[in-house]
Amino acid sequence: MSEEWQRLDPSARWLFHLQAALRWMLFQVPLSIGLAIMVTTFSTLVIGAVVGSLFAFIQLILALWMPSLSFDRWRYLLREDDILIERGVLLRRLTSIPYSRVQHVDTHQGILEQSFGLARVHVFTAAGVGADGTIPGLDLEDAEALRDALVERGGGDDGL
Repeated sequence: MSEEWQRLDPSARWLFHLQAALRWMLFQVPLSIGLAIMVTTFSTLVIGAVVGSLFAFIQLILALWMPSLSFDRWRYLLREDDILIERGVLLRRLTSIPYSRVQHVDTHQGILEQSFGLARVHVFTAAGVGADGTIPGLDLEDAEALRDALVERGGGDDGL
């Protein structure tokens, strides 16, 4: 792999949008209804409906807008001694994982990722309880190649 920033697979943008739509339907809509009911107990039904609808509308706009921003901000770079992972919309985050700290690397495909032919790579280090670095939205072959490259550079096992 070369020393230039790598981006996520283009189809990951659609995955991010689908995940955001599901979160909106399963969590934000019920939360908006609950907010409307709560406001109604302290005021009128109309005010409760307006507040709940406004909250749901704002959450919908964010669910439509944020996935593209998030997709655009994800990238990673394999350097000589470490891997850099950059992400974040409101709060930007840059993580450096030295290859010498890599214990194992896993690839993971959830149901939605499988339908898009995508996978995510989890990088585990000696100090971490969970994955210290995760790169979502990679083509399955690219994810496996990245996993193998990280294992080779880190000298760890492949997590299988």
